[in-house]
Amino acid sequence: METFNIDHSSAIPLHLQVEDLLRDLIKIPAYQEGKLLPNEVALAKQLGISRNTVRQATNKLVYERLLVRKKGVGTTVAQNNIITKLDKWLSFTHEMGESGVSFRNYRIDATWVEADQELRQLFNIARKSEVLKLERLRGVETGPVVLFISYFHPRVGLTGDEDFTQPLYDMLEKRYHTVAAVSKEGISAILADAELSEKLEIAIGDPVLFRKRVVCDPGGRPIEYNLGFYRADSFTYTIEIKRE
Repeated sequence: METFNIDHSSAIPLHLQVEDLLRDLIKIPAYQEGKLLPNEVALAKQLGISRNTVRQATNKLVYERLLVRKKGVGTTVAQNNIITKLDKWLSFTHEMGESGVSFRNYRIDATWVEADQELRQLFNIARKSEVLKLERLRGVETGPVVLFISYFHPRVGLTGDEDFTQPLYDMLEKRYHTVAAVSKEGISAILADAELSEKLEIAIGDPVLFRKRVVCDPGGRPIEYNLGFYRADSFTYTIEIKRE
């Protein structure tokens, strides 16, 4: 039986230590090939912590699409995922600016909504908590090309009255002293439903690039949960990986 350890005397929260442990495990070939990850109950007993702490760490990686949990079977490493570390990442405003592409905002809506179970687990907040939801429809002169839906952790301090036409992460850092340090992303292809068809001005069933992003501060705490829907005929997502 494999032996796992964490440092109970460390200032690093236990759930973050378990998260790091799981990230190391999924790099092991046996787990990448389908071996079940340690049972949550057994792992909690071995580490001397609660099962909820293990579940919180596991949920984080499930939402990042690095792990897949199957009821009655167990948890395995997600297949066909690209796990990479990027040299830098930018807000959409800066991305378009560096590319020399002018864009416009077709719609920006900021509302307070009650956090669903997924958001409560990701942000580790209580039931009935409200979070700020920001929906931005952006594009070029010929029409909208991307829909962003963001949810922000209440600790950030956003009110919903901010000027969201400015670069988001610059504003968070300068006004709210919240630094967006790490972006953890999952990318997949989906087909446009009726809502996406209307907003992106494409046909139902047209291909859409779907990006799920969890943005964290330097301490690894989630500050934003972002869903991005890109017209596949307008965007190509490229990744540059340098060999060590």
